[in-house]
Amino acid sequence: MPGDVLWLVIALPAAGSLLCLALPSARAILAATAAGVPAIATASGAVVWQVFAQGPLMTTGRWLHLDALSAYHLAVMMLIFALSSVFARVYFGAEPVPLSRRRARRFGALWYGALAAMALVVLSNNLGIMWVGVEATTLLTAFLICLHVSPVSLEATWKYLIVCSVGVAFAFMGTLLMGSAAAACSLGGTQFLNWTYVHDIAPRLDPKVVKLAFIFLLVGYGTKAGLAPLHSWLPDAHSQAPAPVSALFSGFLLNTALYCIMRFIPIVEMATGNAGWSRGLLVFFGLFSILLAAAFILAQHDLKRLLAYHSVEHLGIIAVGLGLGPLGSFAALFHTLNHSVCKALGFFSAGRVGQIYGTHDMRRITGALKAHALWGAGLFGSILALIGLAPFAIFLSEFLIVKAAAETRAYGTLVIFLAGAGVVFIGALRHAIDMAWGTPAAAPAPRRTSVLEGALVVAPLALLLVLGLWMPRPFQDMLSSAARILGGAAQ
Repeated sequence: MPGDVLWLVIALPAAGSLLCLALPSARAILAATAAGVPAIATASGAVVWQVFAQGPLMTTGRWLHLDALSAYHLAVMMLIFALSSVFARVYFGAEPVPLSRRRARRFGALWYGALAAMALVVLSNNLGIMWVGVEATTLLTAFLICLHVSPVSLEATWKYLIVCSVGVAFAFMGTLLMGSAAAACSLGGTQFLNWTYVHDIAPRLDPKVVKLAFIFLLVGYGTKAGLAPLHSWLPDAHSQAPAPVSALFSGFLLNTALYCIMRFIPIVEMATGNAGWSRGLLVFFGLFSILLAAAFILAQHDLKRLLAYHSVEHLGIIAVGLGLGPLGSFAALFHTLNHSVCKALGFFSAGRVGQIYGTHDMRRITGALKAHALWGAGLFGSILALIGLAPFAIFLSEFLIVKAAAETRAYGTLVIFLAGAGVVFIGALRHAIDMAWGTPAAAPAPRRTSVLEGALVVAPLALLLVLGLWMPRPFQDMLSSAARILGGAAQ
């Protein structure tokens, strides 16, 4: 398979964006989104399989590069986009006020545009173009938050734009510093910004410049990833956006920024003598995120804000895993998939339960299992999975992170991690039980459940259960290949 096929992974969503602007009705746009994104995801799956079967792909001119790490993230991204696109048709079809043609066009165009921008981030070999992709995701997804215009959603949109733009500006400074360190090693042309070149000459980079660059990069991309204390935009944006958008934000948009940080970890470690300097910073921010999220989860009353703080917690867990060496990196990548799938289901269920009850106030949501068995079970099951209940896959990935902490004798990290996870477990379980059981309070009779809705609940739960009980060998090899790149391997 020629490397230039990678351009199609970006071009097809861009074409879909233009198509949505030309379609005549909201129904046609939602149908095109629900069918088109899974089709693109399927085609991208063939490219991902090619990478793990025969090795990395590179386009002519070395602009795009798909290796094991980027292929894994591309697969997760396409899975979440496909699920969220199908759910969008269900969700907007159940809205009391039908989506207008104008808003549907805006949704479809921005939705496909966000897919193209995130694909650019994951596929880019050039660190500067990768930054451009992250900035593009900010601009394209911001106006999905206020798809339903209200004072609160507009405030959340502006907060997202301002905070993330400041963060991305920090990342820009870090990218320039890393580029200057590479340029000092006498690379010609524009190669000093290509990840493959910078990775190859990482031991020759100035450690002081690289450390300063990584601080800017961690603060900048960490803001977009929602790591505490840089997470202030996240609860507002997640709670005000329509449920499919919230699922996309939590399911992969945050991962996009964290992926950018991952790309710099092996470079920083080789430049600084593999002393674990960058990994130590990730552990610090990860633990801080877990503890802060635990405190806010206890006091939440809004269902979508509760799920938003779970995003802060789980991105923190991934950061801790990345900071704990090879086994921790393997577990962090596994946790990336588990969290994305689980959070997509959580926001799907929260969106539909909110439509049934007419509110996301958890104090007014009782007896969800009786009000709507399918979406009530989806909500209850997603929260149980999020808090790490066995045998869901999140339990297994968190167990591997605990094991990594024990093997590296990071006992302080282990104690703080378990304490934060314990608080989250107790607090979130109390919320879940209160919502699931009891007598429904004035919940309207829901419409008949479709086969499509059933699949959107059953498929994610089944995947989380299967991966919690059995990890297929090809999937394990995929994770191992991606983790090796984080450890410094070239491919």
